[in-house]
Amino acid sequence: MSAVLAAHPASRAEPPFPTVLVEEMLRQLVKAVRAHQLYLPNNPMHARAVDMARAAFAPIWQHTDRLVLHVGETDLSWEGRPVLTEAEKAGDGLPWLLYKDGVRELHIGPGFEDELCAFLDIVQRVRRAAPEEDDLLTLLWESDFAALRYRHVELPVEGATPLGDPAAQAAQSAGTWAADEERSDGGAQSIVNLDEFDSTLYFLDESEVAYVRDELAREYASDLRQNVLAILFDIFERQGESATRDEVCGILDGLMLHLLSAGELRAVAYLLREALGVSGNTDGLQPEHGARLSALSERLSGAEALSQLLQALDESADVPPRDELAELFGQLRPSALRTTLAWVGRLQNALLRSLLEAAVDRMVASNTAELVRLIGDSDRAVALAAARRAGALKSPAAVPPLTKLLTEGDAPSRLAAVQALGEIASAGALQSLERAVDDAERDVRVAAVRGIAQRSYRPALARVEAVVKGKSLRDADLTERMAFFEAYGALCGDGGVALLDGFLNGKGFLGRREDSELRACAAVALGRVGTPHAQEALQRAAADKEVVVRSAVNRALRGSAA
Repeated sequence: MSAVLAAHPASRAEPPFPTVLVEEMLRQLVKAVRAHQLYLPNNPMHARAVDMARAAFAPIWQHTDRLVLHVGETDLSWEGRPVLTEAEKAGDGLPWLLYKDGVRELHIGPGFEDELCAFLDIVQRVRRAAPEEDDLLTLLWESDFAALRYRHVELPVEGATPLGDPAAQAAQSAGTWAADEERSDGGAQSIVNLDEFDSTLYFLDESEVAYVRDELAREYASDLRQNVLAILFDIFERQGESATRDEVCGILDGLMLHLLSAGELRAVAYLLREALGVSGNTDGLQPEHGARLSALSERLSGAEALSQLLQALDESADVPPRDELAELFGQLRPSALRTTLAWVGRLQNALLRSLLEAAVDRMVASNTAELVRLIGDSDRAVALAAARRAGALKSPAAVPPLTKLLTEGDAPSRLAAVQALGEIASAGALQSLERAVDDAERDVRVAAVRGIAQRSYRPALARVEAVVKGKSLRDADLTERMAFFEAYGALCGDGGVALLDGFLNGKGFLGRREDSELRACAAVALGRVGTPHAQEALQRAAADKEVVVRSAVNRALRGSAA
């Protein structure tokens, strides 16, 4: 008899046998549930699905005599690892079907294969059950399984008497019995009275109307496209005839084009995901059929097909949901990354661009090697986008191609490479960043020296000091001057106070001082140093006649004090 079991112990760190055996068993079980729903028991597809589900238990019983599955809202887990996951809390999903009726744990033992059809009948009855009919726990208890145990929690039911309160149950039974006697004494109450029936057209009570409304909404919300695709893949797996599989492949080809033109991205993602799984898990699959299934994803990942899809989405008035777009791009091949990066900057629809950028972030996280390769792409837009993504990903593997881009690319490419190297901030990245301090382009120099200052990369001090002492900085604009002096102040420590003090307070030939902007930059640098010697140098210029210098000194002193 099914029984309530104690809570499961803590999961072990490593499972006693490979989880793929449990995953395959549950995959076959879900297919058997679906076949039980779609086909009659005398249908060959139904019989084959049940036989394969039974056969999937045999490898498990070679390792253990009890399989414990923990039930969540959208997944089943074993030994702390998810082995069956549904996308959402759908009424057709096995995890939610168990969870919503209170089942939290299943204990399956050898011999459950012989009880499988009875379990499938229960699942089918629960799916179609009205609110007033028996729930899953009642049906499991009545079936009295020998190889299935379960643990459940009591769910609150409004107006229900607690099962563990015999006094309340007795009182309720007594009340019912008394009411029956009272009705029988009346005599006339045993005759059907038409006045007791509602004569209006709408005679359903509120709970029944709500049930009908919910069932209609669920029926209209169900995705028939995925059901059709699931049937096609079932036929492909169960029937090994070459002609049948050729026909299914042809239907899938046409369906993918139809679904894309209709904007059904989630259904296309499901088709690609199932095609990949079937091509890798179907027994006796001929190479040409596996190649045709794999070609579905390859074809959509191609530059021409993917460009047409992105152009159609950009021109459409409706933007696809974020989760559907992400799900579709998650099924594309790494080769799709190049086309996607090229299109991110071309899109006119700002909302679609943000959604596509989010999808690209997920793609590059799982295709780092392809992203690194694209940094050296001949298309500058692709190379720039790949460099920026590599920086955001902080991938050390991108340092060599970024360094090459820094030496061979044009000014925008070198700027993107410098910014990415600053974000990666590994030892190799900072070494390459140091060389960009002498770049011919002003924006590249400023970005490089700011990255060095932000990371406090002291090996670059000599190169930064040479620029500060040199004549080229005197002809630079204020932004570049400030960037180099701030970097110098961040790296030099007390050893650079004398040089900065000379800029701020020193006098040259005939008592001439440096120009006010350069002196203000030196004051900011001394504020970055922040040592007592630096503060003394700042104090000597606190009453300077130049407003720009005096203001910079005061800000530096306040910053040092803080």
